[in-house]
Amino acid sequence: HSVVRNALFCLETAANEKENHMYTKALMAYAFALAGNEEKRKALLGSLEKEAVKKDGGVHWQRPRREPEVDLPYYSYRAPSAEVEMTAYVLLAHLTTQPPPSQEELSFASLIAKWISGQQNPNGGFSSTQ
Repeated sequence: HSVVRNALFCLETAANEKENHMYTKALMAYAFALAGNEEKRKALLGSLEKEAVKKDGGVHWQRPRREPEVDLPYYSYRAPSAEVEMTAYVLLAHLTTQPPPSQEELSFASLIAKWISGQQNPNGGFSSTQ
């Protein structure tokens, strides 16, 4: 359909810009995964992997210039909702691919899922931007 084709062209143009925010890259990686554009999906995921935070056996993405984590006893820090969402889009981009993800991608995806599951609140949900 022409509307979808035009939207994908717009995204491809935006993906080629040098100064894309991590959240934008995460969304575009997932959009290209859904569209079946493996080349763009892999390029964006490669760029995002360079900016990943690998900590405590998990992998996530965080915004630049964000507030530092509070390290207090009996307090479990939870990331801001935008960072949980951004990381979840990267996970979706890793898992939404044809052919199915490689063992290496699944291993990396499990590290992302580990971090996301650690962000759950006591009720099993997550913080929200809504």
